[in-house]
Amino acid sequence: MTQRIEGKRVAILATDGFEESELFQPKEAIEQAGGEAVIVSLKSGEIEANRHREKGKSIGVDTTLDSASASDFDALVVPGGLFSPDALRNEESARNFVHEFFAQKKPVASICHGPQVLIDADVVSGRTMTAIANIRTDLANAGAKVVDEEVVVDQGLITSRSPKDLNAFCAKLVEEICEGKHAARAQSA
Repeated sequence: MTQRIEGKRVAILATDGFEESELFQPKEAIEQAGGEAVIVSLKSGEIEANRHREKGKSIGVDTTLDSASASDFDALVVPGGLFSPDALRNEESARNFVHEFFAQKKPVASICHGPQVLIDADVVSGRTMTAIANIRTDLANAGAKVVDEEVVVDQGLITSRSPKDLNAFCAKLVEEICEGKHAARAQSA
């Protein structure tokens, strides 16, 4: 039986240069499980994906960071890509938004380069995580215990390495949203 997340709202935090499959596949998994996926970005209008280094599809932004709050959502997804995480990690509003989800002990999922945003939000220390190989040293330097696995879950924090791990990543995302808040989450506000 497929897990259902009716009535759950999931923020997907991205901006131009997100990896196409790392936003669209989790969005589809959320919606197929009955949840609502909400695109949150730095600007209104549309944001454009990359498909590796090529331009990809665009998607409409549902709300901007200046009008979004973690309390409006049940979970957060931070897709990777070469450019989106790098832009988001430099924005205080994005770092604060991510930090709010951890403070509220809500599920957070991030894949590929997405954990760069979590590093700058100062929420990875003491966590077991994975990511694409070229940011694993950054994660370790920020205090995370880094492993090379398809998907890693640490008290509501879901991480995966790359698009080839998306099936496992999406399944764990839905499972963690079903579980809800994690009282034992190590990070505090």
